[in-house]
Amino acid sequence: MKNVVAYCRVSTDGQTGEDKFGIDAQKEQIMEYCQKNDMQISDWFIDEGVSGVKEDRPEFDKILFGDIENPPVECVVVAKSDRIAREIKLYFYYEMLLQKKGVELISVTEDFGEFGAFAPMLKAFTMIVAEQERININKRTSMGRGVKAKQGGYSGGKAPYGYEVRNKQLEIVESEAEVVRLIFSEHDKGNTLVGICEKLADCGYKSRKGGPFYPSNIRSILGNENTYRGMYRYGKKGEWVQGQQEAIINE
Repeated sequence: MKNVVAYCRVSTDGQTGEDKFGIDAQKEQIMEYCQKNDMQISDWFIDEGVSGVKEDRPEFDKILFGDIENPPVECVVVAKSDRIAREIKLYFYYEMLLQKKGVELISVTEDFGEFGAFAPMLKAFTMIVAEQERININKRTSMGRGVKAKQGGYSGGKAPYGYEVRNKQLEIVESEAEVVRLIFSEHDKGNTLVGICEKLADCGYKSRKGGPFYPSNIRSILGNENTYRGMYRYGKKGEWVQGQQEAIINE
């Protein structure tokens, strides 16, 4: 009987529930495979909420750089190859590190061993598909944000001073909005950036960090005038459209 360890990974907390690639589903596939192939699982390593393109995976690092070696561990078993990595270069790099320790990497879903000389080719093709899937997911996500931005909806990024993100929307923070209105009022009067900072200090206003306002802060707030007037755009090159957020300043 072969002595093996098992590795599972989910990229989001949602996958720990009903998702078909959730932890429970992966465990079930791995245990069934090991029972059929006379393998004894000596330990489980599980990374939750970790992307397949990130290199910082503490549990997997224990396998790669810890005490796991052959003997006594002969194999690392995963439910699917993309649980190891979605990028081809990372996958084969990790496989090489395990091979140096005499440990075989086995994917339950893709049993490459039965294809003999064609196994490396098939494995490479499978990883290409996984990497392309990641690229397509990123494209769909970006397009979704772009569509939302064209409709004036908040599409990510740091909320401008005067707003905060609530329920994926920009909502006014009234204590900050008071500062924004005062800044634009003083600016319209012809007050300088330094003069506005002094005015805010005299009124007892503090920045988000709890310190005084500086000219760079004032310049940044003045640069967001369209947003404060109820407009919105996603990215520096995006088109300004009517936003879904409430305006802080009016004509």
